[in-house]
Amino acid sequence: MSEQSLPDGVRPENADALPEYAERVLDVTEMIPPGRVMTYGDVAEYLEEGGPRQVGRVMSLYGGGVPWWRVVRADGVLLAGHELEAIDRYREEGTPLKDASRAAEGHLPRLDLKRARWDGGGRAQDGGGRAQADGGRAQGHT
Repeated sequence: MSEQSLPDGVRPENADALPEYAERVLDVTEMIPPGRVMTYGDVAEYLEEGGPRQVGRVMSLYGGGVPWWRVVRADGVLLAGHELEAIDRYREEGTPLKDASRAAEGHLPRLDLKRARWDGGGRAQDGGGRAQADGGRAQGHT
């Protein structure tokens, strides 16, 4: 990860360690309840650090071991290259979707952000319970 892709003052400790900012982004991702989503900007705002691009960078590098499909674009468009897997996950979890318009490329649905968006309240976990150990998260989803 380049130092330019992290918020000011956040630097990787060493090449093998997960950067602290990345760890915090992944922790928030794991708190999002099934059937709900946060945008990249929502995660940054929740952390009060970084921005959508920094969160997106963390997810692309390290998000493979967390429910990555719950961190989404602000326009509700599905993650390019992962649309079919994401749709399967959204349907399995009951995440609200909007039908695709006839003009939509590939006729893929979008997320219904008005209904699916989670504000970080009523935490799903206490922060200590993780789905996988840190070593299982080191691969990205893009």
